[in-house]
Amino acid sequence: MPITTAIIGLGIMGRRMLEHMDRHEGYAPVALWDPDGEACRAAQAISPGASVMSSPQEAIAAADLVYLACPPEPRKAYARAAADAGKAVFLEKPLGVDVAESEVLVAALTAAGVPAAVNFTQAAGAALSDVTSAARSGAMGDLIGVDMVITYAAWPRAWQQAADWLRFRDEGGMTREVISHFLFFSERIFGPLSVVWAKPSYPENARLCETQMLVRLENAEKKPVTIMASVGGAQPDRQEVTIKGSLTSRRITDFSVDSASDGGPFTELAERPSDPRAVSLKAQLDELLLCIAGQPHRLATLDEALRVQKLVETMLAGKS
Repeated sequence: MPITTAIIGLGIMGRRMLEHMDRHEGYAPVALWDPDGEACRAAQAISPGASVMSSPQEAIAAADLVYLACPPEPRKAYARAAADAGKAVFLEKPLGVDVAESEVLVAALTAAGVPAAVNFTQAAGAALSDVTSAARSGAMGDLIGVDMVITYAAWPRAWQQAADWLRFRDEGGMTREVISHFLFFSERIFGPLSVVWAKPSYPENARLCETQMLVRLENAEKKPVTIMASVGGAQPDRQEVTIKGSLTSRRITDFSVDSASDGGPFTELAERPSDPRAVSLKAQLDELLLCIAGQPHRLATLDEALRVQKLVETMLAGKS
């Protein structure tokens, strides 16, 4: 039987997940909630069989799985309520913005014993699986480190504009929303990381999020992960993570495009799918079924998400 699902938070991410859950044979979206009536109407147009509920509590009560695509601050309360009701929980990242509160959340979800995972979208993708395999087999030679380059003309990007909270320092910013994905990816290959130094830059308006981020992190073996991220200037989006090996290096562009170099130009290793997002979300949802069934899965665990959050918040605070 399909897993009955409630979706709380019906912005762009919530509606995307709703669309792909509606397509997937393993899920039956039945309950929707968002404080914005227009977002609710847009979501119900995607999945007419799902009902808009009068409260998040009513949505939680109506389903066996609760997917939380709302901003970080209310997300923790809804996650606790879902776990207390014995529901499986699938959370968007970041896990939170207050580390102490997230530690309490992780402890509570763990104690509740419900299936729980965090939606770092590369977790089930071919790129992470293939690079991890190449790194572990020795095909890449000695691992040297990771370079991340992330640049945007504006933040939030055009398709994110409706999620106004993304531009504010309290909960938003590219470090939490994008760099966190690549930190998760790097830790899966290099193990836990620590921040050596971090230099964020902020606008004069103290409410707004970072516009630049320069960071050096290291793993337990002192292998470096370097980050250069910036906002501004007429340019296309650039999202590159290069995992450097002594024999072969791999570059992941735009989350899923996997290229290799043995010293020459990077060459893409597979034909690009016509809809990369559909492939990614299908893989995540397949793995989520395994998580709910109590089987081994590739999704980000609560502990992994908490580690990434700690790195992100240390970076945003700056460290010299």
